[in-house]
Amino acid sequence: MTTRSPVARDLAAFAALLADETRAAFCLALLDGRAWTAGELARHARVAPSTASEHLGRLVAGGLLAEERQGRHRYVRLAGARAAQLVEDLVAYTVPGAGVPPPRSLREAGARDAMARGRTCYDHLAGRLGTAITDAMTARGLLGQDAGFALSDRGLRWFRDLGVGLVVKGRRPLARGCLDWTERRPHLAGVAGAALCRHALDAGWCVRIGTERAVRVTADGERALADLLGIGAEALR
Repeated sequence: MTTRSPVARDLAAFAALLADETRAAFCLALLDGRAWTAGELARHARVAPSTASEHLGRLVAGGLLAEERQGRHRYVRLAGARAAQLVEDLVAYTVPGAGVPPPRSLREAGARDAMARGRTCYDHLAGRLGTAITDAMTARGLLGQDAGFALSDRGLRWFRDLGVGLVVKGRRPLARGCLDWTERRPHLAGVAGAALCRHALDAGWCVRIGTERAVRVTADGERALADLLGIGAEALR
């Protein structure tokens, strides 16, 4: 009898965490970077609270989610940027549109279009908005993509002039490419991507819309992105 590798066993057990549509739906919802209650996730995935609690227990025990308690309420969020990166990377490897039914209503079609146009990917910007910013930063010499993502000296000055601090903590890189699952091209992630997303929301360049991760660029945002990066408004719509 062949002795199986403990690493193979652990990998199979970890992969099984996402081999369930309800647990996968929870992780996708939590890519908005916020903490959700168990009840909110249950309603989102259309399952009973008891079912949600069981699935959340497995995800927390497996290290994909972190749990917080405030009084009677139990909140969960993705365990960190690495967990978010794993989920987003797995989504990017799926075949576009495979197994996805056509939209059942104009509202659902609009929600899908909004997610493709601009959204948060855990704590950075994605969709056409995210890739447009990444392409513009690269074209202006702020970001290099030749051997992985890296901010240039000009890029570091650009963030400083914008008043955006870049504080590297732990193993998270300053800049990292994240494969965009709708655009099939990378957008900016890492410390710089998170800081830029936070600034865009705080400055009112973008606002969250709907109940998922979609964001909309405001008139102020269109002017700022045109002035700072030369991005035309048509690329953001």
